[in-house]
Amino acid sequence: MSPLQPELQRLYGWASPAPVPAAVLGTPSTAPADLVRCMVVALTRSPRWQDLEPLWRGVQSELGLPAPAIAVAGGAGLQLWFSLAEPVAVQQALVFMDALRTRFLPDVRADRVHCGFCGGLRGEGLAEAGMHDPAAEVVPVPALLDESGRWSSFVAADLVAVFDDTPWLDVKPSEEGQATLLRGLATTQRSAFEQACQVLGLPAAPAPAMPDTRAPQATAMSTPPAAGLSLVFIAQNDPRRFLLQVMNDNNVALALRIEAAKALLLHTPEPASPRHGD
Repeated sequence: MSPLQPELQRLYGWASPAPVPAAVLGTPSTAPADLVRCMVVALTRSPRWQDLEPLWRGVQSELGLPAPAIAVAGGAGLQLWFSLAEPVAVQQALVFMDALRTRFLPDVRADRVHCGFCGGLRGEGLAEAGMHDPAAEVVPVPALLDESGRWSSFVAADLVAVFDDTPWLDVKPSEEGQATLLRGLATTQRSAFEQACQVLGLPAAPAPAMPDTRAPQATAMSTPPAAGLSLVFIAQNDPRRFLLQVMNDNNVALALRIEAAKALLLHTPEPASPRHGD
């Protein structure tokens, strides 16, 4: 077995590095489609470590979270990989990552920051809410980026600035070297994640219920299309209230507020037809 596989499994819930070009690589998945253990925040378009470093340091010093892995990924930018011991719902992860961007990268243009997932997300959870974005599916690291022979790679914090102008490796990274980097990282426990959400001013969410594999069709049929957006308050059976809160919250990314508005339009009851004699 590759020395890298156990570390990828431990941190992110998938076991295989990517030995094929990113363009034809499928995202590994071992969790339900609307749950994720791996969150990725990337800085794109002329990424510089000095721009992303405040987030890397801030989650450790202010939120008390383990250091995320750092990766260089060519056109996909400079990335921070967050590991969760237990999966969280897709929408909760999106809101969490956007809160990280707002708090720690206030001077970085929002369109340069990309939030995505690797493992556990195939688009179904977002598609149900009308939010599917294929770009949310992040390619595993390490991976061959293109025919030029360039590779994405996890890198050490004290070396990442070297890759500011060339965010890739010209040769395949050593799997033992990659494994050594990842062995030094811890995964975020649910209690630490919930505490970080509180510090960021986000509502706590209950542990997501795993799907009932004995009756998958019935479960899918009973799930409303907007379920992907009602994750934080789903236990209260009030998805419309949550959508209204997202739509009216100026601190939430505009794209998410627009999607919340769309979902509300889809599920707003039509006015009753007037009765004869009224």
